[in-house]
Amino acid sequence: MANFPQRDEDLQTSSRANRHDRSSHDDRLRGESSESIKAVAVYEVAKGVSALLGAVALWLWHTDLERWLATATETWQQNFGHFLAPQIDSTVRIAQQASKNWPLFLLFIFVYAAIRFIEAYGLWQDKTWAYWFSVIGYGIFIPIELYYLIARPFDWFKLAIFILNIVIVIVVYRNMKQKGLI
Repeated sequence: MANFPQRDEDLQTSSRANRHDRSSHDDRLRGESSESIKAVAVYEVAKGVSALLGAVALWLWHTDLERWLATATETWQQNFGHFLAPQIDSTVRIAQQASKNWPLFLLFIFVYAAIRFIEAYGLWQDKTWAYWFSVIGYGIFIPIELYYLIARPFDWFKLAIFILNIVIVIVVYRNMKQKGLI
């Protein structure tokens, strides 16, 4: 059978269908968070919830925080030894400072948690501002974390946070690029 040229109507219909397919694909990319972005949003929620749990602990135990911190540190060392010891010491120092001016620290904690929840909402809802906020927010700490990895004694926890932040920046950046935001 000979190949006859297609009629103009067929070409126009086919062209419209292709444009519709590309358009719906582009709309889907722009209007839907990927699973990786949703994972970042869940991570943000976890950070916000952790901050609120810290605020509740500070509020409940601010009057007897020194004794509670000593007990918690001793229990940690008995169960886990020196695992995460620098982080525990840092947390204890921050909590001791917080107990001196706990209402102000509670305010800072609530603001931090609110920022985490707002960012998580924006990522989950596929908002452009949330992508930018995440890339800038995580990216700005990468040089600082790299400095602390190099300048201070090696710490697996710091390395894990450094790698996690790089992964988050890459994930968000790739999604931004895929959606045509950059």
